[in-house]
Amino acid sequence: MLIRRAVLIDGTRTDIRVGDTIIEVCDGLRPRPGEAEFDAAGGTVLPGLHDHHIHLRAAAAALHSVRVGPENVRGKDGLADVLTRATPDDEGWIRAVGYHDSVAGPLDRHVLDEIAAGTPVRVQHRSGVQWTLNTAGLRRIGSSGHPDGILRSDDPSWALPHSDPDLDGLGLLLARYGVTDVTDATPDLGAGDITDLHERLPQTVRSLAPGKRILHDDDLDLDALTRWIRHTHSVGVPVALHCVTAAQLVVGLAAFGAAGRHPLDRIEHAAVVPDGSIGDLAASGIAVVTQPNFVAERGDQYLVDVPAAEHHELWRLAALLRAGVPVALSTDAPFGDADPWAAMRAAVHRRTRSGDVLGPDERIGAATALALFLSRKPGAPVAVAQGGAGNLVVLETPPDEALADLDAGAVTATVIGGEVVYQR
Repeated sequence: MLIRRAVLIDGTRTDIRVGDTIIEVCDGLRPRPGEAEFDAAGGTVLPGLHDHHIHLRAAAAALHSVRVGPENVRGKDGLADVLTRATPDDEGWIRAVGYHDSVAGPLDRHVLDEIAAGTPVRVQHRSGVQWTLNTAGLRRIGSSGHPDGILRSDDPSWALPHSDPDLDGLGLLLARYGVTDVTDATPDLGAGDITDLHERLPQTVRSLAPGKRILHDDDLDLDALTRWIRHTHSVGVPVALHCVTAAQLVVGLAAFGAAGRHPLDRIEHAAVVPDGSIGDLAASGIAVVTQPNFVAERGDQYLVDVPAAEHHELWRLAALLRAGVPVALSTDAPFGDADPWAAMRAAVHRRTRSGDVLGPDERIGAATALALFLSRKPGAPVAVAQGGAGNLVVLETPPDEALADLDAGAVTATVIGGEVVYQR
């Protein structure tokens, strides 16, 4: 297809001929017989956005789940109202996501039984590491080994019933945001799951499985982690370590140092990076894939829970980039909002929902924030150029307005492999 009257992010006016790859980038291109045309009308054309850390099946399921985070619900009565009014899914479950103890305190089976006793209910913590079920839910899955109803996601002794998530709906939502490439960060995806994602989503799908590992502070074993990294590398698989605390980051870096590294190794999240760890992280050469959107989404709770002297260590960006750490951005949907433009705005402004600025020295410029969503691998942003992938996003605004607003509402078309998969 031929995209006419495009403007690149550097202000260059051009036409773009694109198929599976970008064929020509030149002003004044003439349409070929039968060639589809799209008039960008002076709007910005970018490489398609890449969400470098997303949980696709969970994000698709969350489209039809009840949201019970602090931004949605307040207090036990509010939680009860939301859950009792919810419509069960096709399997008879009420599925709720995004819970935090600040809503109505710690959840267990007994609390949920008081709220909704008859219908199977499962509530996922916003961290993604645990579900809480009521008694009806525990009976449904046949679990007698969890009397409190709290099920850790890494506990192999139980399994929630699989549902068929709305992958078509998720693919359309991501296309509306201009997302053409995704990396699924779910650690236990099998080959069949990955094939299903490839077939059902228009986006180009990559997966971190089987090299993804989630670290927990209560079982950090440096020797065991080192052995696992060394073995994973020995079969040619890069490692992605989920590190959300300072202790996890320190142990993870030490394990990489002892085991050696693969060029595509990554640290996921790096939610807390103490000052003393920046040099070690830079020296390791390991990339960081992080989510500044949590500053906007959860920042007010961080202001309560995290000592003021440590606020600057949360979801760092500017310090990592200055140190030469390869960085890419992502949303961590469904645990974060799937809108990458909101994540960019958070990286630039670092404002919480109440308007406070969290870690002002970690702010970055709009062009940098955008570039961190344009890489195919962390630290290597791409541009619209001949030979590049035929995945593009067309904005209705010129570059200066696009960078000033960083607004998903400006996306007017998304092209994947030379085909328009979304047009407003």
